[in-house]
Amino acid sequence: MIKNNPSIGLPPEIIRRYNSRLMDIFSLYMNLLPTAIDPQTVKELADECHIPLAEAFAHYLAALVGLDAGGADRIFFQYWLLPSLHELEPAAYTEDAYFRNIKIPTGIQKRGKWELKEEILHPFEPFVCNDITVASDGRMIPQIGFFKEPYPFPAVLESGREWMTLQPNEMVTTYPAIDAAHGRVLTYGLGLGYFAYHASEKANVESVTVVDISSEVIDLFRTHILPQFPHKEKIRLIQSDAFAFAETQMADNFDFVFGDIWHDAGDGRDLYLRMKEWEARFPNIEFSFWLEDTIRCYLDKSLWDMPQE
Repeated sequence: MIKNNPSIGLPPEIIRRYNSRLMDIFSLYMNLLPTAIDPQTVKELADECHIPLAEAFAHYLAALVGLDAGGADRIFFQYWLLPSLHELEPAAYTEDAYFRNIKIPTGIQKRGKWELKEEILHPFEPFVCNDITVASDGRMIPQIGFFKEPYPFPAVLESGREWMTLQPNEMVTTYPAIDAAHGRVLTYGLGLGYFAYHASEKANVESVTVVDISSEVIDLFRTHILPQFPHKEKIRLIQSDAFAFAETQMADNFDFVFGDIWHDAGDGRDLYLRMKEWEARFPNIEFSFWLEDTIRCYLDKSLWDMPQE
């Protein structure tokens, strides 16, 4: 996603270095220290300095990771870290039709290594909230959000690892595919069925075929979630490898395809490139891919200092 922000006049090598630095900071922070922010301290800093909560959050995080926000790291703080952070309102997501109408059973529902359960984001716990944006000069800005209050959400986990949730990122980055879906729709990847729900609600969608490799995920969905769909008659569930299905079943059977078989942009690069090959083979089918903008950032070696392969 390219945003036409004015250039700040730094050499490309500095921009790449700062892009990598910011990615490293958020990777470390969100994986190892996600609850390290003290909400009360952030609120007090915002009140005392008369600044937005997101800016106070950025100063707290800068101190936590050893940045000199007012000195040597001022440019990095001002043009990389600060624009990455956003205070969000839960209602913007909890008022979504799926969120309102689909109820997850109390407790943990398990099938093999897969679980369906409710989890929670704590106040000021950071999360990815949208695709990476790229400024006109190549600055790569991750989009990190936080809420002031607890945010419970449904999740599907594989061996304890979140695979699909209704955190804001999964919802927002699916909107383009939902808007574009039409006719006979095929989606690779089931998760909680968020895309399938919204696609099936569209009058211009005739059917939604969902292909997922896991029979356990399909069973959890069919048992606990699909019965709540208003237009469940449009949904067809198929247990198959995505690429095996594409080889034998995709031609002439679909008008729109949504690819969503990766956990995140980091592990999605190779699968995305394989799916792009199928897009080229079927020019009469419209394709959309989850997290495509962010994956393209990961693939573009001109944007950041990538390790040698």
